[in-house]
Order: sequence, then C-alpha cells, then structure tokens
Amino acid sequence: MSSRCNLRFLIPGLALLLGGVPSVLAVWPQPQQIRNSAERYSLSARAFLFKHADVSAVRSGCDVLDQAFTRYFTLIFPESGGGGTGGAHNRYFWTEADPFTVEVNVAEGPCDGYPAEGSIENYKLTVSPGQAVLTSVTVWGALRGLESLSQLVEQDDYGAYYINKTEIEDFPRFQFRGLLLDTSRHYLPLQAILKTLDAMAYSKLNVFHWHIVDDPSFPYQSRKYPDLSKKGAYHPFTHIYTQTDVRRVIEHARLRGIRVLAEFDSPGHTQSWGNGQPSLLTPCYRGDVPSGTYGPVNPILDSTYVFMANLLKEVTSVFPDSYIHLGGDEVDFSCWKSNPDIKAFMKKMGFGSDFTKLESFYIIVNISTMLNRSSVVWQDVFDYHEINRPRYVVEVWKWGCYLCEVRRVTKAGHRVLLSAPWYINHISYGQDWRNSYTVQPQNFSGTEEQKKLVIGGEVCMWGEYVDATNLSPRLWPRACAAAERLWSDEVQTSSVDQAFPRLTDFRCRLLRRGIQAEPLYVGHCKNEYQGI
Repeated sequence: MSSRCNLRFLIPGLALLLGGVPSVLAVWPQPQQIRNSAERYSLSARAFLFKHADVSAVRSGCDVLDQAFTRYFTLIFPESGGGGTGGAHNRYFWTEADPFTVEVNVAEGPCDGYPAEGSIENYKLTVSPGQAVLTSVTVWGALRGLESLSQLVEQDDYGAYYINKTEIEDFPRFQFRGLLLDTSRHYLPLQAILKTLDAMAYSKLNVFHWHIVDDPSFPYQSRKYPDLSKKGAYHPFTHIYTQTDVRRVIEHARLRGIRVLAEFDSPGHTQSWGNGQPSLLTPCYRGDVPSGTYGPVNPILDSTYVFMANLLKEVTSVFPDSYIHLGGDEVDFSCWKSNPDIKAFMKKMGFGSDFTKLESFYIIVNISTMLNRSSVVWQDVFDYHEINRPRYVVEVWKWGCYLCEVRRVTKAGHRVLLSAPWYINHISYGQDWRNSYTVQPQNFSGTEEQKKLVIGGEVCMWGEYVDATNLSPRLWPRACAAAERLWSDEVQTSSVDQAFPRLTDFRCRLLRRGIQAEPLYVGHCKNEYQGI
C-alpha cells in the first residue's frame, strides 16, 4: 500500500464486516460494509471501460448513467483530458489486451425521472481482477456506487493508477441528507451553485434546499409576477435566477441524484416581496397612524391568498420535487399587533391576543391547503400551534436542547429534519467539524417508532457573511462531517480521531476535483489546489 494509505486509521470491529479482516478505508462517507485487501490491480485510462450489464433494466441511452460514465472517467483519470466512456462504446484505443471493465447492473427503471422521497440508493460493488461489478436497484444507487468506485482509485508515487480488491455493500442511514444555500442575503452565481451540487454528490448528500428568497432580495424570476424580481432583486438583470437558470440547476442536480427542495418562506422574511407586490405586506402603525413601514405578509386579505396560490402553483410546476418548504420561522408579531384591522380580525376569529394562532391560520389553514405536496416547515410552526396534518415535516433548527425538540415533535407523530447542530455558517478557530461529526440525531428518549420519524437532516449555510468568494472553503470539508453522520453507521463511525485521517484524505481528493476545501490542520496534499 502507498504511504498515503498507511496513514489511514482502521476502525475497530471492522473485522465483522462481510466476515473479513479489517481493511483500509478509502471511501467517504464510510460504507456500511467494506472489505479491501493489499491485492491491487493496475489501471490505465487507455484500457478502462464502463458498460451496462446484459441483464440490466437500464441500458445505453440512459442519460443519468451515460453522463455519469463520462463524468467519472474524468474524475478517475483527470490527466486524460476528458472524453469519457459512455456505455459500452469506448473512444480510446486499447493498448492492453483486455480493458478493466466496470459493469453496471440496475435492476429497475426508469431512468428519465427525478430522485424522490423513498428513492433506493443501495448498491453493491465488487472489485476483482480485470473488472468491477456494480449492482443496484435504481440508477440513484448506481450513482452512489460510481462515486465510491472513483474514490477507490489511487495513484502510486510514480503516478501509476491502481485499485485494490474490494467488496462493498452500502446504503444510506437516512433518506434525507440535505444542504441549504441562502441566495437572498448574497446572490450566488449559477456556477457556484452547480459546483456545490458537484461536491454534494461527492459526499453523497442528496437534497439541495434552495432558500432562494428572503428579506434582502427576491432573485427568483417569476413568470406570473415578474415585478417580484424586477423590483425585489439586488439587480433586475444580473442578480436573478431566470427560469432557464432554475431548470439548469434542477437538471444538474437530477443527473447527480440530488433533489431540489425550494423554499419560499412566509409570512415573515418577506420584505423584498413587497417591492413588487403592493398590498401584500402588513402596514405597521404608530398609535393610530401608519408608520410608513411594513411587517409580515398580511394574513387577513383575500388578495394575499390569491397571490400566494398563483405563486405557489407556478413554483410547484417549476420544481418537480414532491416536497416544498413553506418556512414559517421568526415572524415578528409587533407589526401585526399594531395594525387595527389585524386586531379586529383577531377578535372576530376568537384568537384573543395570541398571534401564533394567526400565523397558524395563515400557514396551516390556508397556505398548506393550496398544495398537493408534502410541506416542510421550520419548528416555529409546530412550537406555536400543534400541527395535526401528518404530511408536514418539521425542521428543528433552534439550538438549545435540540434533541428535546426532536423528541417532542416525534411524540406528536410528525417527521423531523434536524439542522440545529449543522449551522456551519457559524465558524470558529480550530476543527469545529468535530462538533458536527459527534451529533447523534436519534439519541433521545423515545420509542423506536419515534426515532424512525427522524428522516434525516441538513447542513445550513446562511448567507449573511457568505458569497461566491468564500462559499466553498466554508462549506467543505466541514459539511462532509454531517454527510458521513447521515449516511454511515453511527457505531462504526463513532471516533472523531479515526475519522480525521480519512477526512484529510477526502479533502485532498476534493482539491484535486477543483473544490476549494479548506485545510483541517497543518499538512499538505499531493495535488494542491491549482485555481486562482
């Protein structure tokens, strides 16, 4: 083994996996079961072939796999200059008698859909002399297997490629493994988003939570309401996401097995909305006189619900995922409390002075009924008024005793996403990724049924101090800690110290793939980042 491989730590108890001897681990996040040995096979870009198995339900012409073959060929052999090997038709001249063949067998189609809730990402990978055999139920599992395969390929000190004999049987611990980007507080250029999607695929994260609009700006260009971005974006032409841009993001994500979860947060966090939609926001009062300022969405006007119905109808036609994030967090009630019309409505509805009931009236009674989608809401909505609709997913984001909140929400029968411990826009000196790595999402007192309601979690990168200049190094490799926690077996990956050399190695791999991942500590990579 190379000196680089010898630096990796072995995980105790790995001898039990697949009934073998403890092995060197070369894949992040760590597979559920992996065994590899010192037996290695030479690889060459001129004698390497991806092909569909004869019995595969998915064959040549499947864009997800055909493009993945090309993409992973370049990732495995970056000096080859690209070109790729789509399907069984290799463009390269064989200098060896027999190429190393990667045979992919997918049990079920189709190939032309989108990854979704419940998509099966399981795969099995066997590397033996002259070939690797990858089997999966769906193309999404095949993508995860191709990523693992690409990470098994190493170079020796002379630059020669090789791969070790390996067996992997793998599946994700949680079905929802997300990453949130905030594109309102700072506009993120399209290329920065696409590059983030690439890095997500390398880490096997599978949901891009697009917090696309907020108080500072409204960059989403709506077909129905073009003034929202024309008057609400930082700039109506340079700082917007056109319909073409959005489709490109969704397609780039689809080809990597990543869902796109759109968030249009209301009734709070909507100041930018009011620029292009008059009468949407609540006029605030100082005594009996309007103050000239505006608060959250006005929940008592019929016009509000006509507008929201039209906007959300458009959003659900653009974003194909079965989930939509409705927000509902951090609503400042002071403006509602000052408005005489709102107060009269509260009295009429019997809400008294409990403005949390007004927010629940807005989100639960009205907005959610407009959608034939599963809705995600921030935990504020649950905190304010117990939700009795099982299609809601509650995202726990408040720090404190966040597992206490998870217990409370699951006890009420709702599915949970955990993001509280993974707000990695907060930074500190030192290796703060260790805090993310030690999170135990199901470590709360509750029944097994409650724990099954924790469907996953996500890393959040809020944008107050983040734009394209520092997005990648602030995200990577820190987000990889949560990625392994959400994919891998918790017991096998319980040691932060044993994770450190593997993550250091993976960080170097990210650099080689063009991702500006920051250092974990002192040291160097064989292939340092070459960009400017």
